[in-house]
Amino acid sequence: MSVTTADPSARRLPAAGGFSLGFLALELRRMLRNKRTLIFTLVMPPVFFVIFGIQSDFRTQTYGSGNVTAYVMISMAVYGAMLATTSGGAMVSIERALGWSRQLRLTPLRPIAYVATKIAVAMTLGLASVAVVFVVGGVVGAHLPAAAWVGCFLLAWLGSLVFAAFGLFMGYLLPSENVMQIIGPGLAVLAFAGGLFVPPSGWFETVSKFFPTYGVAALARSPLGEIGGGTLAVALVNLVLWATVFVVGAAVLFRRDTARV
Repeated sequence: MSVTTADPSARRLPAAGGFSLGFLALELRRMLRNKRTLIFTLVMPPVFFVIFGIQSDFRTQTYGSGNVTAYVMISMAVYGAMLATTSGGAMVSIERALGWSRQLRLTPLRPIAYVATKIAVAMTLGLASVAVVFVVGGVVGAHLPAAAWVGCFLLAWLGSLVFAAFGLFMGYLLPSENVMQIIGPGLAVLAFAGGLFVPPSGWFETVSKFFPTYGVAALARSPLGEIGGGTLAVALVNLVLWATVFVVGAAVLFRRDTARV
């Protein structure tokens, strides 16, 4: 009796490296069940905005084409998106502890498809965080031209892509029991260092341009008209470079982490 052996070359690999809407929907449901993450990303940013952004003089004091309340709103929206996307990406640290990422290595799922799925989930949470802050801002007195409302919203959200990749990178770099304890304070330091909360000046303005938060903050505020063309170019380069570093780093660490099956 002859035994038929399957030809490995005839094996069909899944399209898009294994990226699928089913896997994406599963990851979204898992994220929405994490109440702690939802509180930190959907509750805290608008609360901070209300605390720091609705002083009476802020609502009457202008900043570019809007008011200072709008400036604070954009800053808190960016910070909320940072928290949301970084937290969403860093969830891989828990999967590493459970051995889930090594199990995925047994499947045809390619590292870039896995990274893309995690980033998509993180960006969904970031979109919700920005939306909540902007809704609160519209209610309590942030003033912006209509085009600036749309532009600032989109740039605050899309710019946070770099932190979705950052979360993935840190999730593979750090052990699961320490990742959030390090990321939380780390994001606060990056926010201040990159001039997210206070516009940098003097020597600090030069130093701030080397932090990933600088690019996101500068781009998100650009529709207000307070940023020149040269600064905008620097912000774009900052964003692209840091996003590339974190995406490539996350993919490399994913391969290293799942090399042994």
